[in-house]
Amino acid sequence: MTTILTYPFKNLPTASKWALRFSIRPLSCSSQLRAAPAVQTKTKKTLAKPNIRNVVVVDGVRTPFLLSGTSYKDLMPHDLARAALTGLLHQTSVPKEVVDYIIFGTVIQEVKTSNVAREAALGAGFSDKTPAHTVTMACISANQAMTTGVGLIASGQCDVIVAGGVELMSDVPIRHSRKMRKLMLDLNKAKSMGQRLSLISKFRFNFLAPELPAVSEFSTSETMGHSADRLAAAFAVSRLEQDEYALRSHSLAKKAQDEGLLSDVVPFKVPGKDTVTKDNGIRPSSLEQMAKLKPAFIKPYGTVTAANSSFLTDGASAILIMAEEKALAMGYKPKAYLRDFMYVSQDPKDQLLLGPTYATPKVLEKAGLTMNDIDAFEFHEAFSGQILANFKAMDSDWFAENYMGRKTKVGLPPLEKFNNWGGSLSLGHPFGATGCRLVMAAANRLQKEGGQYGLVAACAAGGQGHAMIVEAYPK
Repeated sequence: MTTILTYPFKNLPTASKWALRFSIRPLSCSSQLRAAPAVQTKTKKTLAKPNIRNVVVVDGVRTPFLLSGTSYKDLMPHDLARAALTGLLHQTSVPKEVVDYIIFGTVIQEVKTSNVAREAALGAGFSDKTPAHTVTMACISANQAMTTGVGLIASGQCDVIVAGGVELMSDVPIRHSRKMRKLMLDLNKAKSMGQRLSLISKFRFNFLAPELPAVSEFSTSETMGHSADRLAAAFAVSRLEQDEYALRSHSLAKKAQDEGLLSDVVPFKVPGKDTVTKDNGIRPSSLEQMAKLKPAFIKPYGTVTAANSSFLTDGASAILIMAEEKALAMGYKPKAYLRDFMYVSQDPKDQLLLGPTYATPKVLEKAGLTMNDIDAFEFHEAFSGQILANFKAMDSDWFAENYMGRKTKVGLPPLEKFNNWGGSLSLGHPFGATGCRLVMAAANRLQKEGGQYGLVAACAAGGQGHAMIVEAYPK
């Protein structure tokens, strides 16, 4: 019987070529589940550019990230965004009137508050004279909000920007079917009883079937989890490796939470309920318990499960960024500089989640840095398999030459510098808010660990990705 393995190598589908290539190089993080202690690094060159304003992070906050369907389930997205803005105002004591512009990211929009940035700003007490707009770029929406703010400051248009993001997966829009929507709109336009009766006669019970939202690609109709499973198989990432990495994420997040390192989390008094003070998705388990779970997407042989995937999350984040001279004039001690950044796009079918692999070398080259210069890596963890597949791609000369047009590999991020306080697998992933969490984790880690450069990177739906260099502010 002819199988895929009997075809010539050059005719194999992309994923199969990768599987054959990477199956001989398994990657396991079992020996490096714990983060190494902080390492003091020598001060390197600064990335300041002549004639370009320095943009700094003064501080950033986020609401606790919660599993969808829990304490935030009766709220609206602007409620969470408002809480993040209020928390930022309290944390920084920045006068509302000095904020020039507010930008928020979100993915699944509440139709009543489509410009959630504006509604949240008004709710938080900002002046109605302060402009605000909302951006969407899948899982890098908050990244886009921040870099849009960087551009406004660097160009001299603004001095003070609040950027952030929000997502409320507990209440997503569920639409009527298109046939039902069309019928309802036509009924609304009907001018006579006869026209109405004629339209009603066309109604069928199957019109009532709702259109449920799904985390899937419009261009390929494939869910992100299915794509992650295929990517893990293509790079020969085993189920055990994925479970080991997920356990690492939860263990490090639990340690960081217990030691008070997640200082960007601000308490939120949920109306009619108790005050929420910490993320509730951090749940270290055991490899034995994780192994009992069935595949979530490709059944029965897939390797992506609920335990090694990020979970549907409610939460919001906000970050205060300023021109350096403005921050200093106001008496602030910034936490970090926001330096070079890069957006990338690639094939949304076979390379949907490889954004960090493509964005990392480009942003490093733009900044004149190497992987060895980076002291803190903060990558978005959509799935364990996604992270480990990116690791393998970044550590492969073959992949660099054949898919990236590069002569040498990007290089593997050292695990002792990687997501040391947990990641999206454990802390949660509100789609529109994660970017600010990544930047604040990098900035706070650099301060705590004595490093100078952080690298933030994330993949996103549509085959897109983002990377940014964060530089610690001098002590």
